[in-house]
Amino acid sequence: MKLQHLTKRFFGALSQKPPLVTEIAQVKSILTTLEFDLWSTMPPMDQRHSIVVMQRFVGLHASATKFEIRAALLHDVGKTASNLGVMQRVTATLVGRISKSFSDYHEHEQIGAQMLQKIDSHEITWQLVAGDSKSELQTALQALRQADNI
Repeated sequence: MKLQHLTKRFFGALSQKPPLVTEIAQVKSILTTLEFDLWSTMPPMDQRHSIVVMQRFVGLHASATKFEIRAALLHDVGKTASNLGVMQRVTATLVGRISKSFSDYHEHEQIGAQMLQKIDSHEITWQLVAGDSKSELQTALQALRQADNI
């Protein structure tokens, strides 16, 4: 299943087409101003992916709070720290943490959570981005991981 997920992500990432204006407006209506500014730093491929994950997440977790939905949109924001392109991400996935940028890519959940803490995102949002397994977050975390398994 992981190979299928990675293959779909790879071909989706080849397009640098930005999300639709209506999708960006929807994201802006969900995130705080600072979260939207952070989301806007993500490359178009990650922005599009985050929207799909958010839509799937809401379908899987109908009682999701706004903080949980924000986490779905921001779950990959930490990847911006690695500054890797598509082929470099593929290489990082295959070879592991052989450089600082490859390590940053693999640590994107923790990095993203730290980024969100710095802008005072809600604790639930950054905890879900970090993959925190607290019992009260289990349902949302499971739904987020399933939604991300595209």
